[in-house]
Amino acid sequence: MQITRAGEYGVMGLMHLARRRPGQRTMIDEVSRQQRISKSFLAKIFQSLVKAGLVRSIRGAGGGFALAKNPAQIPVLEIIEAVEGRIVFHRCKMARPDCEHVGGCALCGLFERAQDGLKDALTRTTLADLIEQQEKIELTQPKGRLN
Repeated sequence: MQITRAGEYGVMGLMHLARRRPGQRTMIDEVSRQQRISKSFLAKIFQSLVKAGLVRSIRGAGGGFALAKNPAQIPVLEIIEAVEGRIVFHRCKMARPDCEHVGGCALCGLFERAQDGLKDALTRTTLADLIEQQEKIELTQPKGRLN
């Protein structure tokens, strides 16, 4: 299992929106430029985030994108799964009837604990938490250096 660039970019895009005033609209061009993400790729990612109810899309003059929820109410897991789909470490967690070890095995138990730990960490960490951590990082970096 690997969280792809799409999942990472979804989180980065929402962090960008979350750093705006509540309800402030931001054009996809700005997010793309500031985060150095392809505009067309980011637009596809934002479609998934709109569908999941995390982002509002406003059309027309003065339109753009805005967060649909308070950043403190958006767990990172929700963002990643909106873009990537359900996080699954191992086929046993996908309810597949073709497993040769129906009834479970020690390896499946290990994968289940690992998956639960990852999901717990991503659920306990909110978009607001990430922004706070990023701002601390930016305070310690020399001026002119961006991440």
